Amino acid sequence: MTPGILIVVVFFAIYLFASIKILPEYERGVIFRLGRLLDEAKGPGIFLVFAPIDKIVRVSLRQEAFEVPPQDIITRDNVTLKVNAVVFLRVIEPRRAVVEVFDYRYQTSQFAQTTLRSVLGEVELDELLAHRDALNARIQSILDQHTEPWGVKVMNVEVKQVDLPESMLRAMAKQAEAEREKRAKLIHAEGEFAASQRLADAAKVLATEPAALQLRYLQTLTEIGVEKNTTIVFPLPIDMLSLLTSSAINQK
Repeated sequence: MTPGILIVVVFFAIYLFASIKILPEYERGVIFRLGRLLDEAKGPGIFLVFAPIDKIVRVSLRQEAFEVPPQDIITRDNVTLKVNAVVFLRVIEPRRAVVEVFDYRYQTSQFAQTTLRSVLGEVELDELLAHRDALNARIQSILDQHTEPWGVKVMNVEVKQVDLPESMLRAMAKQAEAEREKRAKLIHAEGEFAASQRLADAAKVLATEPAALQLRYLQTLTEIGVEKNTTIVFPLPIDMLSLLTSSAINQK
């Protein structure tokens, strides 16, 4: 074998070895041959890429997450907030993710920021705090419609943090305190009402049984004696007072 042929063989072997590409299970290789996109993405496993005729772009199929920067939002009831979120996405069609958009991560981030401001600006503060799951699903649906032509699927969107101004925090604390005080007063009123009903029932029983009133009087004296109190209270029925008053009037 002449030296020239040997050099060609060695060069070809090196070129062939450099053309071998291996991709893991979670990656696909989008191949451009002479600038034209091939029909199918390569991988996983081993395949050949003949440079400079072929150019490969690696695309990960794993789920990715990125944080949406805090956005200044004015809710429908004119409350100013700072809200950030987390977007979870993955590439479904590697060829479209490379050809249809320059950078699908950056594009999705920009759409997420504008969608976050527009959706949360249409709701009131109470709805934002109480129905966050429904708002997450709505934002996710809007983003998914934008990213579908790129072969990207938005899996989920989560509103991560809502920063309220100090004045609003104080107002919410006062509202919560007022709600607790309201419940306490209602419970106290219900207790007074139940006690008055019991007292009315007891009065009816004492009215039907005169001896019961005498027994209650003796029981009260017993309780006073146990406490070693020198003051003894003699209850005087109101009926007796009315009889004394009427007799005094008659004598006059």
